[in-house]
Amino acid sequence: MSPKRQEESDPGVVTKTRPKTKPKLARPKLYKVLLHNDDYTPMEFVVLVLVQVFHKSESDAASIMLHAHTHGYAVAGVYTFEIAETKVNETTALASKAQFPLLCTLEPE
Repeated sequence: MSPKRQEESDPGVVTKTRPKTKPKLARPKLYKVLLHNDDYTPMEFVVLVLVQVFHKSESDAASIMLHAHTHGYAVAGVYTFEIAETKVNETTALASKAQFPLLCTLEPE
């Protein structure tokens, strides 16, 4: 037997084929953070939350607050799940500390 033949039949030799393309990663699912209107939370407080937690400008925060006031809810931002959950928790904590019943939720986009 020739040396080449012996290597090909050797059970200790393992060959692997490389994938030709790298697998594509899926984009993370996004979630909308919603602020819900109520009759007790002052508009100024909602604007404050939008500026502090969601880093909105005063004018954007006022527009979002008015949309929630007239339509019942407004989208404060769209984020990955972990960030959206953190924003909801921060908003809820601020509202609770100020003793306002502001409801903040998240839903899939």
